[in-house]
Amino acid sequence: MSDTENIIARIHKAIEEIRPYLAEDGGNIEFVRWEEETGVVEIRFLGQCIDCPMAIMTLRAGIERVLLNRVPEARRIEAVK
Repeated sequence: MSDTENIIARIHKAIEEIRPYLAEDGGNIEFVRWEEETGVVEIRFLGQCIDCPMAIMTLRAGIERVLLNRVPEARRIEAVK
């Protein structure tokens, strides 16, 4: 398994840990892309998270915290449409 594949696998695993908490409110996220050069992980909000006014707080205080902890190669988590 390459370094990139290993990082992406850890991103997916972290997202699986986060998913149940989002699902409690009818939301979800999906992995979009890992940008190795910049250390950016792109995710997409799904379900109730799409229009939730708290989505950016969820991104920074929840999702980003977990992903940065589980994937130290990541520098930032960004939501894309």
